[in-house]
Amino acid sequence: MREEITKLTTIDAAVIAITVVEMARDGRFVDIEELFAPPLRAAVSAETVRVAWLAEIGKSGPVSTIGEPLLDQMGEGLVRVSVPVTCEHGALTMVMSVDSKGLLNGFRLAPPATSWTQPTYADPDSFDERDVTVGDDPLAVSGTLSLPHGRGPRPGVVLLSGGGPFDRDETSGSNKPLKDLAWGLASRGVAVLRFDKVTYTHSRQVANTRDFTMTDEYVPHAVAAVHLLQQQPTVDPARVFILGYSMGGKVAPRVATTEVSVAGLVILAGDAQPMQHAAIRVTRYLAQLYPGPDMEAMIETITRQAAMVDSPHLSPSTPTRELPFDLSASYWLDLRGYDPVMTAATLDKPMLILQGGRDYQVTVEDDLSRWKAGLGHRPDVTIRVYDADNHLFFSGTGPSTPAEYEPAQHIDPAVVADIAEWLMPTH
Repeated sequence: MREEITKLTTIDAAVIAITVVEMARDGRFVDIEELFAPPLRAAVSAETVRVAWLAEIGKSGPVSTIGEPLLDQMGEGLVRVSVPVTCEHGALTMVMSVDSKGLLNGFRLAPPATSWTQPTYADPDSFDERDVTVGDDPLAVSGTLSLPHGRGPRPGVVLLSGGGPFDRDETSGSNKPLKDLAWGLASRGVAVLRFDKVTYTHSRQVANTRDFTMTDEYVPHAVAAVHLLQQQPTVDPARVFILGYSMGGKVAPRVATTEVSVAGLVILAGDAQPMQHAAIRVTRYLAQLYPGPDMEAMIETITRQAAMVDSPHLSPSTPTRELPFDLSASYWLDLRGYDPVMTAATLDKPMLILQGGRDYQVTVEDDLSRWKAGLGHRPDVTIRVYDADNHLFFSGTGPSTPAEYEPAQHIDPAVVADIAEWLMPTH
């Protein structure tokens, strides 16, 4: 009987997901909002969905076909459904989590998904991988431990992904940048632990927690991962580092402040500009790429929401829909009170800070300049810019665009080699 119920649930979830895509295609965003579960409805509005959808369609063109949904049973009675959508000039995937009542508990747009292939710099025969559990409370998550062959002792590194409900590989379409890093570093003798984010595994519980913050999103599991890696017999417990990408890089200094045994930090495209200000900058950049009234409306919306973040009237009771990215007021209050560069400056730990020169999300001018100003004078801080790389450290030419994230590709080999050399120098 349990298998029968599960089958019916997934069939229903597939039908609901297809319906949602059809509603978006037809501009029925208010109807989509009516399918939101209460926590999602409190955070995401029909206007939010409209702006996100039109921004995507603006570069991909009108919908041509809606593909077969892919389903994945999650915990907490949820089914994750990914619906591939083909457009005239591109493709995307609409990802939803559907509960047993047929309501949406999560909703996002993503690049099209295809199979990941290993990068040329990875040698899977040189290390072993096994699944682990990170944390020991109801919010524990699953992870993967990559252990190079040999007795050690060797350095270890915990990977922290960017903002959003990412899995342990930071899967985005056909790309898995954290898996690239894990396999590349493990092939060079570094033990690596990566894990699913709590917002990925426990999305409904997190959505129901009004005072959930950036600290809650990252720090407890990062600390647990450090301890787990330190317990491995071939790992030197005094040489376990944190490697944070994007928002993971932003929060890495806070992790090291919380867990003093962290040996040092590797920060990749770590944003240092206040995120509400970066949101305006990035939206204006995208509006130049895809001009039109919808993008102008998006600039107006994000500017108004950013002003609320900056306002002295921001309080835990401020409605989420008045704030950027559907993040709660508590989340923004935590972010607003945190300066990653100032926090990093208090740490007596070595740091490697890497930045893509073509990155339009986290930039040399707006973000790396802050890291340089606060830390560039220290001999134990190394800062490098990879001129050809974008936000994902994928190499290219010309101005970076969202579309260049979509093809299957891998993190720049020079980035992986430089991190490995810094973690375990040969001289």
